[in-house]
Amino acid sequence: MTQPNADERPDEVPDDSPVDERRSGSVTLRRDRVPSTTTDQRLLDRTQPTDWLHADPWRVMRIQSEFVEGFSALAEVGPAVAVFGSARIGQDDPIYALAVEVGRLLAEAGFAVITGGGPGSMEGANKGAFEMGGTSVGLGIELPFETGLNEYVDLGVNFRYFFARKTMFLKYSQGFIVLPGGFGTLDELFEALTLAQTHKVTEFPIVLMGEAYWRGLLDWLAEGPFAKGMVGTGDLERLSLTDDPVEAVRLVQAREERRP
Repeated sequence: MTQPNADERPDEVPDDSPVDERRSGSVTLRRDRVPSTTTDQRLLDRTQPTDWLHADPWRVMRIQSEFVEGFSALAEVGPAVAVFGSARIGQDDPIYALAVEVGRLLAEAGFAVITGGGPGSMEGANKGAFEMGGTSVGLGIELPFETGLNEYVDLGVNFRYFFARKTMFLKYSQGFIVLPGGFGTLDELFEALTLAQTHKVTEFPIVLMGEAYWRGLLDWLAEGPFAKGMVGTGDLERLSLTDDPVEAVRLVQAREERRP
């Protein structure tokens, strides 16, 4: 049979020239979908723009790395208690001395002490644990006015994201001891209360230190949210109040002994 010449071939017959094709992992790219460079070329190209550093996919990787680093650093710390309080008090403040004593007693009872790693009450608690020979942990956070971890921290982890840092406090602490503090302290306190109320964490003691400082808040909770049925009796009972650091540590120990 006589073959038609090229000019006589019907339009629907495909061209015999090879199709431009490239595989990228499990994906096949053809024709105009094929990039002009390879992945390795783009990785090693120093002239590429740096906008990707601020893109959401890269943030996800940074967030993931913070969780991995936090889990790796804290997994073998052992029983621990978080101590919260103001960063704005000086070493001559009675609350600082109280924080030192709390840290000392916790270390003596076999607990690691975890704080936000900053100055003030956090430094005091770390100092007490350090001087007692216990494990002194600081979980720092990147802030515009950040001063770095205090000198009494033996194991420190710095975070960019508050939510990653909060996860570490809650995952690796058997309880919270909360000294007088401001918005950051209140945020950590109510985060723990909410997770305990919703049973995201169980058997989680929360001890408020400073009768005069916290009494007004507890009265408001009773007269406001509780009286209006917005919180239950059990929610308020999650909070213990004391001025005695020995009693604060005993309350944490008692709850730990009941833990399944």
